[in-house]
Amino acid sequence: MTTPFATDAAPATRPAGPALRVVVVNGSPSRPSKTMGLVGVVLDTLGGMLPVETSRIDVYHLGPSFTGTIERADAPAEVEAKLRLAEEADLLVAAVPVYRGTYPGMFKHFFDLVDQYALANKPVLLVATGGGDHHALVLEHALRPLFAFFQALTIPVAVFASAGDFDGTSLLNPRVHGRIEVALTDVADLLRTRASGP
Repeated sequence: MTTPFATDAAPATRPAGPALRVVVVNGSPSRPSKTMGLVGVVLDTLGGMLPVETSRIDVYHLGPSFTGTIERADAPAEVEAKLRLAEEADLLVAAVPVYRGTYPGMFKHFFDLVDQYALANKPVLLVATGGGDHHALVLEHALRPLFAFFQALTIPVAVFASAGDFDGTSLLNPRVHGRIEVALTDVADLLRTRASGP
């Protein structure tokens, strides 16, 4: 006896509630990139847990008006808008490729312009990619101290993937997928309380 395939299956149930405003600060100069491939998995996983509204800031593509800004007071309107977008997020995803032992300079320049207290108690998920597993130390020895200065609430489990975990920009390693699940499941209730809606 055969069972016919359903042709009008109901769509997957989407999480209910106010949307979590997620802002990704992307420190990769490449398009596409392994860094954003990893972030894509993070966002897909998070979107399965609660409603999300996502924005992205590509620091390497903000242009000369950004690179020429030394003081926040001198930031042109388009740069100011990006800074405020990051400062007003419910969740910040700080995503970088590791280069020469640390995060890229343009990424640091962006946070040099962020208000000192704007990220206080804000959840921040640390995400990084690198050529080998030894680069994972950047998460704890460079990124976490940066956001500690801002008194941000960095999520305890950070996410790292090395070049061998990808096929092109697609994440293949199930261990990294599992770490993403753990990182987000641990703080899902906290993030729901932070969701502010549209």
